[in-house]
Amino acid sequence: MPRHAPYDDPGTPDVRSPWRYLWWLVRMQPWRVLAGAWWGSLWMCGLILPPYLIAQAIEDGLRAGNRQALVWWSVALVVVAGLLAIAGMFRHRTMSLVRTDAALRTAQVVVRHVTRLGGVVRRRLSSGELTYVQNGDTARIAHALTSTGPGVGAVIAYAVTAVLLVRISPLVAVVVLLGVPVLAVVTGPVMRRLHAVETGYRHSQGELAARAGDIVAGLRVLSGIGGKPAFEERFRAMSREVLADGYRVSRWVSWVQALTFGLPALFLAVVTWIVARMAVTGAITIPEMVAVYLYVTTLIMPVSFFIEGADSIPRALVSARRVIDVLSLQPDPKDTDAEAFDVKSGALTVVVSENAAAAREAVERLPGQVVVADNDDYLFRGPVRDAVSVADHDDSELDQAVWAAAAADVVEAMPDGLDSHLESQGRNVSGGQRQRLRLVRALIGEPEVLVLVEPTSALDAVTEAAVAQRVREARSGLTTVVVSSSPLWAGQADQVIHLEEAR
Repeated sequence: MPRHAPYDDPGTPDVRSPWRYLWWLVRMQPWRVLAGAWWGSLWMCGLILPPYLIAQAIEDGLRAGNRQALVWWSVALVVVAGLLAIAGMFRHRTMSLVRTDAALRTAQVVVRHVTRLGGVVRRRLSSGELTYVQNGDTARIAHALTSTGPGVGAVIAYAVTAVLLVRISPLVAVVVLLGVPVLAVVTGPVMRRLHAVETGYRHSQGELAARAGDIVAGLRVLSGIGGKPAFEERFRAMSREVLADGYRVSRWVSWVQALTFGLPALFLAVVTWIVARMAVTGAITIPEMVAVYLYVTTLIMPVSFFIEGADSIPRALVSARRVIDVLSLQPDPKDTDAEAFDVKSGALTVVVSENAAAAREAVERLPGQVVVADNDDYLFRGPVRDAVSVADHDDSELDQAVWAAAAADVVEAMPDGLDSHLESQGRNVSGGQRQRLRLVRALIGEPEVLVLVEPTSALDAVTEAAVAQRVREARSGLTTVVVSSSPLWAGQADQVIHLEEAR
């Protein structure tokens, strides 16, 4: 992997099921997850201490009239509050690292797999679909890993609070223990509806992104045939549909958020009413009533985490399923057929075909290919030097690649040479100049196997002849495959393959 990659080896993901994939993300950072569970449990259980200290201050200080005891319990409360702040800071920091690790690892395994598949991805997934996997699904998966920290702490704090409540009143303990399942039953249908609406919205977003990419890529053609207004109206119609889906999602999200914050408050009100009635009848004392109230108030935090987990984990499972679908993509059997044709190692092979698409599919079956470059490859915005040299190449290597692509005149014609600004997809240069800049980028890395698809289709015969000869010289001893029907390339070839109907 490049030096700037998050991990030299992100690992081999478990793609047998969404649950197994999430568990794999946990297993890839066990000590960090354990640290998150420790700090989450310490923080959650620590939230129980202030109610206990307040109850003791009331009992030993206020009711007993002991000012010294009141001061000591108050000091203890301040110290505990400081320690809780520190524990909360470490909890948040650790869980941020857990989420970041999961997001980066997921992104890296997806990019690695997509890179290996090459052209298969373009036939199986739209650009919008793949973009949303990288941006939306990875974030949801990473967020769900929060359950490994505060989620574990919430369970432990809930159990500890229940034990403390049993000592005061078994009835109150039973009400508290049954409260969370009731909340889950109430919120379950709303969350399932939210997830269903979000799935449709996510699909619509992917379709819209793919349509936008198609329009931008074919803008020149659409302008030439007068189709731009029609495609613009179609895009606007799709945007309105996606907007309507977004409003539906927002409505259900607002319901979930209302339940997330409202139900715990209602739960607290019910418990408060019960303990107040018990205090009136003398079943519990006033300090015990205050303690119960404070304990249950503290439980709002773990209960909120329970509801949040019930929302985030199903979402993460859906996103993990989509990530698994991408990671499970494999070439068709015909794509891995190494006997489609044989290429001489270290030679220049020219593939001639009347059907450029069939020729491209044929060369994509070559085993062990390193680089496939064609006229649809993206040119990134920025200095020309960065657009054609993504790695650290010195000036001599860059000059050699520019010479081989016959692109010296392209560079010289620009105001600042290699430091000149290039628009995305090279929109500020001509088609032939874009083609040669793409060829510079393909050549500079000196891959062992290079496949060029119609690399000179936009060039005049003189420039094309120069490119064919120079590429042959620059790639001497390396394996190069060129898909082209031009006799100028065939004249430089060590091997010519004529392709008819992919045979």
